[in-house]
Amino acid sequence: MEHHGAALHLLTKNEELVETLKRNYKEANVDEKTMAMLDYAVKLTEKPTNIKEADVTLLKNIGCSDREILDLCQITSYFNFVNRLAEGLGVQLEDH
Repeated sequence: MEHHGAALHLLTKNEELVETLKRNYKEANVDEKTMAMLDYAVKLTEKPTNIKEADVTLLKNIGCSDREILDLCQITSYFNFVNRLAEGLGVQLEDH
């Protein structure tokens, strides 16, 4: 959370948004499309076997293009992979 949160802060320049996302993304002041994308990313992270065609259809209905859905799935999967790799090897983040 700290590492990715710092990167998000650099991108958004919005400390309040970053802190809310880290605490409870459901409380974040974001649009409906962004919230649907966050819901999908959390579901893919926490319960990947529960992802169904209906989840993708919901994203399409909320305005996501096929490319956005692919990017969302790939980025979420990549971060999950890297996090599990780091955790599995006991990697510690450097203090700055």
